[in-house]
This record gives sequence, structure tokens and C-alpha cells, in this order.
Amino acid sequence: RPGQAAFDTLDGNGHGTHVAAIIAGGVAGSEYQGMAPDAQLIGFKVLKDSGAGEDAFIIKALDKVAEINEQAGRLVIHGLNLSLGGAFDPMSYNCGHTPLCQELRRLWNQGVLVCVAAGNEGYAVLEGADGPIQSNMDLSIGDPANLEEGITVGSVHKLNPHTYGVSFFSSRGPTADGRMKPDLVAPGERILSAAHTAPADATAENDLYVEMSGTSQAVPHVSGLLAGFLSVRREFVGYPNRVKTILLDHATDLGRDPYIQGRGLPNLVKMLLNT
Repeated sequence: RPGQAAFDTLDGNGHGTHVAAIIAGGVAGSEYQGMAPDAQLIGFKVLKDSGAGEDAFIIKALDKVAEINEQAGRLVIHGLNLSLGGAFDPMSYNCGHTPLCQELRRLWNQGVLVCVAAGNEGYAVLEGADGPIQSNMDLSIGDPANLEEGITVGSVHKLNPHTYGVSFFSSRGPTADGRMKPDLVAPGERILSAAHTAPADATAENDLYVEMSGTSQAVPHVSGLLAGFLSVRREFVGYPNRVKTILLDHATDLGRDPYIQGRGLPNLVKMLLNT
């Protein structure tokens, strides 16, 4: 937690800090604010400073989330943001039923919203007979993005999504077992958010911010939007299926293939007006 001795060195990579600040960064009056600045965050370190890790690390943290909620007898943690993912072995586990997905399904059924990055595997360079071929890849949704119950988020341009559509790197559906994913898209290109370290010569607020791109940056936009929604629609806390339905039913269609854009962009105004 902030103020504890180990807090300042907890994130040795910068990815987690960047994601967290998109959800709830900034203070009143700052030019740089996240989606829900008043939201309270609890962070779990599940990856090494290199940015890599194991499913077991993540599952241990998810077990802790379930324990916190169960011991309190209520939902202390209302939602999860997972800006991470990877491949899975389809010969060992069915799509959406890996141990990690099963653990997330348990939390979803407990009442916890789960938002997951679609992945950045939508672009590849293939080796053709006459040389390299640039290609976009269908069926590139990873794990745990293929979790049926979760909210899987792809990436679009932050300023012109209707013009430029889905980001070239954003993983595309369907899932390996034929379900529609991603569920929707959000800004994920060159997103400005908090850096995990400050340069020694930092003299201005913008010295503390860096740009990153990826579906990891798109997911916290949705997580923060849902935090804002639940802050004024408290009756939906603990009902993730209902929240997901409201989110998707009122998204703004970008006119792209639904296996690439899902339902489109989230629209908080429409969600609030229709609930």
C-alpha cells in the first residue's frame, strides 16, 4: 500500500503503474486524470519485473481476492482488471476452461466483474514463397481473454475510432471454440499515463507520464468506466452478468466486423440513461 517501505519499488517494469493510472490516476484539477479518479485500487503483483510470469502467480492472487470477499461476507473487491494474457495448450484444456479461466469464473459467479485484454496477436508477418507477407490474424484471442463470462477488450485509436477502426495489433476472434470475442473495444494506441519512475531532472507534471500501446491500455478504460457506472448505479454491484449486458447493449457500433470490434465502443451516457 502507498506509504509502506516496499511500495515505491513494487513495480519494476512500469506496465502495472501505467494500467492502474488509466483506471484511477490523477487528482482534482490535474490535466492528467484516469477514468475514475475516486476509485479505490488494490494491486496484486502477479508478474516479474521483466513483465513475464506464470498462471500460478495469477491464480494465487485470484484466490486472495476470493478470500478477501468471503471473509468480509460482502464484495470488498468489485472488479478485476487483467491487462495480461498468453497462449494455452488446447490438447490439455478446452478453450475458456484452463485453470486460470476456471478461477476467474469462480470470482465472476461470486459477483466480481472481470475485464481482460484481448491480446496483441492480431498482426503477423508470414513467410510466403516470394518473401514476407504482412497479415492480420483471426482466431488470435488468447487466454484468459477467451473466458465466456469475462469482458474481453480490444483496441482502437484514441481519437478517431470511427475512421481508423480496430488497431492492427488487436487480437481478433472468434475464440478457438467458435464464440464471439472480443466483447468490445476501447482506446489502446499511444495512451498517456503514469510512469513508474521519475527522471532525476523532472520539472513538470508531464515528465511523470509516458505513452504505451496495447490492449493492456484498452482494458483499464473499460474497468474505469464500469467503476464510474457502479458508483452511481450501486444496485448492480455484485451482478456482473447484468452489468455486462448493459455495457454491451448500449455500446456504439463502429461498423466493423463483430469478430474484430465486438459490440463497438462503450458508451457510459447511454448506460446511465437506460438504467
